[in-house]
Amino acid sequence: MHEINTLVNTLQLQPHPEGGFYKEMHRSTTVIQDVNKAGKKSAQTSIYYLLSGDDFSSWHRICSDETWYFHLGCDLLIYFFDQNKVLQTIPLGPQSQNFQATILAHTWFAAKPLQKESFSLVSCAVAPGFEFEDFEIANREILLEEFGDSPENKRLIEEFTRM
Repeated sequence: MHEINTLVNTLQLQPHPEGGFYKEMHRSTTVIQDVNKAGKKSAQTSIYYLLSGDDFSSWHRICSDETWYFHLGCDLLIYFFDQNKVLQTIPLGPQSQNFQATILAHTWFAAKPLQKESFSLVSCAVAPGFEFEDFEIANREILLEEFGDSPENKRLIEEFTRM
């Protein structure tokens, strides 16, 4: 826990609504037209994101592709529902020897460190850039209705939702 507190303080992280801690590290000054909306947005953004082993990134989705880059701590597992509504996982970290993964826009996904007594520090890059208005945290009942057709899906939806 000491190392987590040190990282939170050193990196000046703040609580994230999906769980864990974050800090925006970059917001591109290049502005692009958002073809899905009437406005403009940054071409790319990136954050540090820290999850303690006893926390999780709750089911959520955003309107852009998001690439995760592993930095420090234990492996984490990213869960997501693919375009065919099939539950998939991507391990990220030193044990899996996989240090980068991209989640496509509009995909429901969640994540959890694999060791309860550890943590995972990653960076997340989003393009086109992240805006909180493009961010949706899943409602448990709605996600269960759409994807809860198996005991494993139901268990993971219930485990990784807060509402």
